[in-house]
Amino acid sequence: MAGSSFQKLVGYARPYQRDLWLGALALLLVNALGVFLPWYVKVAIDDLSTIVDRLGPSELSGQVGRVTAYAAVIAVVATVMALVRTASRMWMFGVGRQVEFDLKQQIFQHLLTLPPSYFGRQSVGELINRSTSDVENVRRLLGFAVLSMFNTVFAYGLTLPAMLALDLQLTLIALSVYPLMLVLVSLTSERLRRQQMVVQNRLGEMSELIQEDMNGIALIKVYGQEANEQREFAKRNQHLLQANLDLALTRNLLFPTLTALAGTGLLVLLLLGGPRIVAGDITLGDFAAFTLYVERLVFPTALLGFTLTAYQRGQVSIERLEAILAEDPSIRDAPNAVTLSETRGHIAARNLTFSYPEARHPTLDRVNFEMQAGQTVAIVGPIGSGKSTLANALLHLVEVEPKTLFLDDIDITRIRLHSLRQEIAYVPQESFLFGASIRDNIRYGKPATTHWDVEAAAKAARIHEEILNFPQQYDTIVGERGITLSGGQRQRVALARALLLDAPVLILDDSLSSVDNQTGQDILTNISRSTATKTVVFVSHRLTAAASADRILVLDEGRIVQTGSHRELLQDPDGLYGILWRKQQLENTLVETS
Repeated sequence: MAGSSFQKLVGYARPYQRDLWLGALALLLVNALGVFLPWYVKVAIDDLSTIVDRLGPSELSGQVGRVTAYAAVIAVVATVMALVRTASRMWMFGVGRQVEFDLKQQIFQHLLTLPPSYFGRQSVGELINRSTSDVENVRRLLGFAVLSMFNTVFAYGLTLPAMLALDLQLTLIALSVYPLMLVLVSLTSERLRRQQMVVQNRLGEMSELIQEDMNGIALIKVYGQEANEQREFAKRNQHLLQANLDLALTRNLLFPTLTALAGTGLLVLLLLGGPRIVAGDITLGDFAAFTLYVERLVFPTALLGFTLTAYQRGQVSIERLEAILAEDPSIRDAPNAVTLSETRGHIAARNLTFSYPEARHPTLDRVNFEMQAGQTVAIVGPIGSGKSTLANALLHLVEVEPKTLFLDDIDITRIRLHSLRQEIAYVPQESFLFGASIRDNIRYGKPATTHWDVEAAAKAARIHEEILNFPQQYDTIVGERGITLSGGQRQRVALARALLLDAPVLILDDSLSSVDNQTGQDILTNISRSTATKTVVFVSHRLTAAASADRILVLDEGRIVQTGSHRELLQDPDGLYGILWRKQQLENTLVETS
């Protein structure tokens, strides 16, 4: 394992080093007893052999108690070994489970700190795969692999001296194949790591496709693309199968070869040890003990292949997990961040400029404006003019330069993120709902709120009457991403969620696009009447809805090209607002007459 991965592994296990060391000490005791047992068998065999040679057949019946005593000691030692080995597994496997829990917590917590742009670059299916499958691989590494490595070190460290003490020549003969085994493991290690990385990546691709298809199942059916999706799934599934077969081939060649080599040493011992017993060079007890010692090394040596696989999987998974944890949350609290107290809702921008990483031109280019507390301000403009980016900038969801955007004359980059977002209620362009009840979705920002407040927010969003028509009313489960509701219903539930917060600033990012014109106008009128003390920022492509705003900001290619009330903006017929207004009026007329 690479040094950095090993250091990370040590860091994961550090809080539980007590259990790790207890498990290691238990394994040490098990192996010490494992070395004692063959020696005791040797003593018993040599002792009983001497008695058999010295006593006649009629006198052997009196030695049953002696045999029973030897058997009892062996049984007690074997029982103690089983109990201590069980304890070692509980301690070490427990460390793996604890680290698995900690990693899941750490990854989920870290993901929540990352900006939305990160999830736009990453596959959700791949993130889920890393947060589950890769974490499990680290758990196996800290459980099975570490236990196996400790056991192998202790087995060799205690058994080899005992074997050498019995007979140097037989020890060298029995272990002559072991250097070949270590060379084989070393040569295969990097190949296994690469193949395991391919398997994990293929699995991530599969998870990505499944996640996308489940979310877009309606679109797949509408366009009749079931067959194409099946072919794509079969293609990725075939890639995963091939990667697993490649890995299995390497493992299936490695593990039997290791077992065969380990068994060869025992076979050589049997062939060469027998004549030495006859020659009187070693006793029968020596040979029995030596055979048991060699057998003790066969299992941990043959297990090297499995240990190596868990080791390589763990290394690959650590690298993949650390890639997530190393992602810098670019938007974070500044060292001198402040907490807002009584927010009035005064918003100002001074030469606000923002560019996405791969954009050729700034999405927001030297934007300047001022929104007075309590005003309703509409932001309009062509598609791609920067309207939604400006809304995200107000929430500090995108990274803006210091001293360019202010709330109540405080630079938003100096406001604690939690404090800032508590003072702003936001309805995004895509109204996301959780797979919970309508009630729980509305009170998501204030879980402890009463049902009456939930109803009041729903009424303000013009969704209350429709909710009452559902069989379970407010207890209706909306399904994943609100799939059981229409687009307009989802938007109004999301709007009710924002209104329930009763924040000083309300941002609506084209959040009524799926609602009919009359209902949308009624909602906006109701919001204006009931939120006279709030600053409402309304992003919309519907100019009829924006017409009632106190002020309108017209964006074009990231710049504010016009500002004023609806009446003032129409006085310039050649201005962008006037052009957009006439175009939209014509479209509405054509729709009404068609």
